[in-house]
Amino acid sequence: MASTRTVICEYQNTIQGPPISTQQLYGNATANDKVTVDSWRQVWLSNIQANHKKYGSFKEHSIGKLFGKHQNQPCIVVGSGPSLKINAEKLKKNNGVVVVSCLHNFHFLEDLGVGADYYVSLDAGEVTIEEVSEGGSKSADEYWEMTRHGTLLAYVGSPPKLLEKWQGEVLLFNAPIPDSAFEAEIDKIEKFHTAISTGGNVLGACLYIAKGIFGCNPIVFMGADFSFDIYGDKHRFHAWDSKYDANLGHYIHLTNVFGHKVPTWQSYANFKSWFDFVCCKVPGVWINCTEGGCLGSYPEGNIVQIKYMDLLDFFSMYQMNEHLREQCENPETNIKKVLF
Repeated sequence: MASTRTVICEYQNTIQGPPISTQQLYGNATANDKVTVDSWRQVWLSNIQANHKKYGSFKEHSIGKLFGKHQNQPCIVVGSGPSLKINAEKLKKNNGVVVVSCLHNFHFLEDLGVGADYYVSLDAGEVTIEEVSEGGSKSADEYWEMTRHGTLLAYVGSPPKLLEKWQGEVLLFNAPIPDSAFEAEIDKIEKFHTAISTGGNVLGACLYIAKGIFGCNPIVFMGADFSFDIYGDKHRFHAWDSKYDANLGHYIHLTNVFGHKVPTWQSYANFKSWFDFVCCKVPGVWINCTEGGCLGSYPEGNIVQIKYMDLLDFFSMYQMNEHLREQCENPETNIKKVLF
């Protein structure tokens, strides 16, 4: 029988900021904007027209209804990185912290019995529909039935079929597109300027919603790997087997929070740049509980603008009073405790 061993990883040393300027970070993050707009412009327009026909006024279904909903509360934003395989089950220890997740995690989180308070969809392609159940243990129909109890926060340019299949509440947002002609075309359909800045990815939308709409602080990241899992018998892009694992194609290497070189796509390196930019420029407390991945990390170390910790350690900060529950509810108890 092959022997096994436990590898203990330690976070890298802390550095005062990224080794490149925030202007360079932003430039990296937006490098592919024109290609994206040119590729998706007509799909976005067609979807927006179809969704407006179905919903009528977008304002009646605006995410703006949630403005300040969780003001001054912590929020966990959940990406779809492979690290979720390690720590998503720890969400069972959550005791009321708001969870906003990428829609792609729906089947995975629901199978674990942890779920999320809100699921977010940004993509315009119908791939979002199959991803709701891809890699899950149940049939697609069973997962769609489970959406009856969920809230979907969706881009107005989402595929109409996705919004039709979601059985729970659907609230809509717009997204700024760096194309004035396109924006003018959308305004002809309806002026709906409740916009979510995303950095071109769904986790970015989760972050902006948590910070800009809900008013949350601190923001806690999970599944924000921006890299593949290099453990096991093959590279994995998510916490479950997916079509993306079959052929990774051309990839590069980045340094993760433990100082290890890990493979990723250039597009995801650009996404990482956007998050690093935001965490450096936007006031707030940013906590990385991904327990891996590349958020905030460089060969020189991990940037000080982000705190790095285990998810259970984060929960502990908000649940210390649980140690005193019994003596508060039953003053005659023989248990005597102090926190410090």
